[in-house]
Amino acid sequence: MKAPFAGVFRSLRGFNYRVWAGGAFVSNVGTWVQRTAQDWLVFTQLTHYDASAVGLVMALQFAPQLLLLPWTGAAADRFNQRKLLIATQATMGGLSLALGILTVAGMVQLWHVYIFAFLFGSAAAFDAPVRQTFVAELVGDEDLNNAVALNSTSFNAARMIGPGVSGIVIAATGTGWAFLLNGLSFIAVLISLAFLRISDLRPNARALRTKGSFIEGLRYAWGRPDLMAILAMLFLIGTFGLNFPIFISTMAVGVFHADARGYGLLSSIMAIGTMAGALLGARRDRPRFGLLLLGAGVFGLGCTFAALAPSYWLFAITLVVIGVAALTFTNTTNSLMQLSTEPAMRGRVMALRVSIALGGTPIGAPIAGWVANSFGPRWAMGVGAASGFAAAIVGAYALTRGLDGPGSSPKRTGGQPLNRRSKMDEGDRAVFNTLRR
Repeated sequence: MKAPFAGVFRSLRGFNYRVWAGGAFVSNVGTWVQRTAQDWLVFTQLTHYDASAVGLVMALQFAPQLLLLPWTGAAADRFNQRKLLIATQATMGGLSLALGILTVAGMVQLWHVYIFAFLFGSAAAFDAPVRQTFVAELVGDEDLNNAVALNSTSFNAARMIGPGVSGIVIAATGTGWAFLLNGLSFIAVLISLAFLRISDLRPNARALRTKGSFIEGLRYAWGRPDLMAILAMLFLIGTFGLNFPIFISTMAVGVFHADARGYGLLSSIMAIGTMAGALLGARRDRPRFGLLLLGAGVFGLGCTFAALAPSYWLFAITLVVIGVAALTFTNTTNSLMQLSTEPAMRGRVMALRVSIALGGTPIGAPIAGWVANSFGPRWAMGVGAASGFAAAIVGAYALTRGLDGPGSSPKRTGGQPLNRRSKMDEGDRAVFNTLRR
């Protein structure tokens, strides 16, 4: 009988992944320190509890994922990934330090936060696809699903620590020092990138520099009904469901009247669920499409119970459930899309995934903020619940139509065969048929 967590940490056997994971964890803690501090700064210090302002900051931070899509995925497929990561991580660290200096000096204004959110989001737009596909260079395809899940475990372990640390730092010294702490944390990941054993990396195939490479990536995804179904589900939950800075801050302050420590604690408690979901994903040998349907449905139910929670601690418990569901869903989309995509296309496909997941935030976050302001935080949680149920319906439709794998839907509407360009190659078919078993 398989032990409950047998093989969960198998990617850590490799030197390069261990070094990367250590640096990334320190940086992830800093990221959550800043995220919590930024939301608190905007919501309670630069405005008078204006959820719409928090939504606008989120919109500006994630809009570049969509605006820069024609270049971000191509950069991940074309350039040396380690060097590109050094550039993006150094840029984000510098921006955090600059915002921290402004805040500590008492000069920060709301429009400053808007500008820094957009600049930080622009750097992150180039960072996200290369960071996700770089995992394959560290461990190879055989352990990719495990490494993706361990990355999420690290990110969400940091999510448990970071918000609590942020609450303590804010209460003791002010929000500016939280930004400075995040800026310094990027040093760890830069050191880890410098110490990797270059000879042990397993570089993905590099795409040629040609005109229309972005369009080529879109055509590739459009010709894959399984990818389109995943992206549709991801759009719904990413746009309307993953607005936790708004959901948690408005529920904490507007409904349960919590302070900075109480708000930070809720974010940390949710991370218990997300880390559990990531560890469960690391235990699985292969991702499966059915997990997307399960994750979306449980996400909808969790948000429903959160909207109805009568007390702070019952709300906190529902956040654990939401965290497990959200990580099960998002990690499965990551692994499925990488493992079923040809290596030279991975950067563009993952950039498309990130842009769909986060690029919808400029639409969803202001809507969630407006709903929270106009109708109350509980109704905003209801928007998140609706997104989960809608995504589950899309997933159920995909399963009934046989769209859960490449080539499973050989004809377009009207019975016309897919053209030769849109068909997946035999390597893609073999990989994904293995995943479905």
